[in-house]
Amino acid sequence: MRVPPNTVCVDPEPQGAIVNPYWSSVVTGLTPYVPGEQPKLANLVKLNTNESPYGPSPRALAALRAEVGETLRLYPDPNCDSLRESIASFYKLKPAQVFVSNGSDEVLAHVFLALLKHEQAVLFPDITYSFYPVYCRLYGIQYKQLPLTETFEIRVDDYFTPNGGIVFPNPNAPTGRPLALSEIERLLRANAGSAVVVDEAYVDYGAESAVGLIERYPQLLVVHTLSKSRSLAGLRVGYALGHAELIEALRRVKDSFNSYPLDRLAAAGAAAAIEDRAYFEHTCAKVIATRTKLAGDLAALGFEVLPSAANFVFARHRRHGGAELASRLRERSIIVRHFTDPPRIEPYLRITVGTDLQCEALIAALRAILA
Repeated sequence: MRVPPNTVCVDPEPQGAIVNPYWSSVVTGLTPYVPGEQPKLANLVKLNTNESPYGPSPRALAALRAEVGETLRLYPDPNCDSLRESIASFYKLKPAQVFVSNGSDEVLAHVFLALLKHEQAVLFPDITYSFYPVYCRLYGIQYKQLPLTETFEIRVDDYFTPNGGIVFPNPNAPTGRPLALSEIERLLRANAGSAVVVDEAYVDYGAESAVGLIERYPQLLVVHTLSKSRSLAGLRVGYALGHAELIEALRRVKDSFNSYPLDRLAAAGAAAAIEDRAYFEHTCAKVIATRTKLAGDLAALGFEVLPSAANFVFARHRRHGGAELASRLRERSIIVRHFTDPPRIEPYLRITVGTDLQCEALIAALRAILA
């Protein structure tokens, strides 16, 4: 098979890989995704994994408590009909247009296998969610990473080329920069023959959602999570929205992998969180307000802060490296995320928007460090 130029393929035996006679060749060739650190430090200010600084909806907590009982001896609904109906109602869709699973990472895993495994390479940005290349290597999918602009923006015109599918976050991660809805629609018009997956994990913090385009574009799939704006990272619930034919493809993969991805508690708590629109909008507004102040405070300390529509900011200091600042903040029990790959983003810190008090502690620590 001819491999297109600038396309990455799976290396079945990477240099330095452990060789064990009981391992399959797939395992030997994997470089797993590295999740954000969950440190156990006293008096920790944790700003590294983009969790919500606010607790879940009280209605969600009540629903979780109510579900604890004798019915836990029974399997949950494999189709999660009640949760799918709540999600469909929220977005004015049909339940057949909703797929739910164990966190958006598992949703994306099914997406890569069900919709993005084709002869041609799948396209995504070179600076983006680092789970995308991991899925490609896991499933043997060819992929091509397209560079962001000098200002870390997605250039839609680069995606006007034959492909086996397109996937990107909006806002992008870890940069936080959003892509305008008009640009997403332009991309969809140019890619009618392949699936376009918009990963909207952070969309509720200021970007334009592509959900409203689903009816017009049968190739569009939008992926969401309850881990961020719904304050339920510990519950592990994600979902996808799209035409029923795309959802059926995901269901086929899911039922060939795990017929019961969501337990009774997760389904009940998630449905209640979706239905509590007032609490959701209130906490999102608080995070947006804190983000605005945090970006201004960082700029005043000499940081360059990228425009963000997420619950984090991506910033670098003009005189101090990212690794140095992350290390010195850690000494003060403040944890932020620092990336070394690709080298282009090594100077940057990704800082989760916490509570006002947490962000004030961060700024005070940076002020002391920089002084």
